[in-house]
Amino acid sequence: MDSPCSLFVYGTLKPGERAFVEFCAPHLVASQPALAMGRLYHLPLGYPAMTLEPGWVQGMLLTFSSNDCLHAIDAFEEYYPDRLESSEYRRDRHAVFNLQQQPLQTAWIYTMTRDRVTALGGQWLPQGHWSETTAP
Repeated sequence: MDSPCSLFVYGTLKPGERAFVEFCAPHLVASQPALAMGRLYHLPLGYPAMTLEPGWVQGMLLTFSSNDCLHAIDAFEEYYPDRLESSEYRRDRHAVFNLQQQPLQTAWIYTMTRDRVTALGGQWLPQGHWSETTAP
């Protein structure tokens, strides 16, 4: 039996956003509001990107029944573990915190390099929160 898989999401994969139902909902076991250390940017392409710069990003910690769902999410996020130079994002494990900034656990998080965000014309979201309904 596979062990549970945790993923911190901050954009279109969050509950209520456009990709959640297709990619996350069928595998979801639990979810909770959470924070991760980083900086959030809105990209003109219509979705956000998180960098590992100083700051806090607001999102959701999703727990799935297994890692199986990550293959489809990797493809959606254009993350290719065997071809990192062709990937839009990186997927690595990072610390995730509750809303009081107390450690919860580590989880997978998709991040983008600051250079890539700049090349794509990313706009910093100082509040660390993104939603399709309130995006710039």
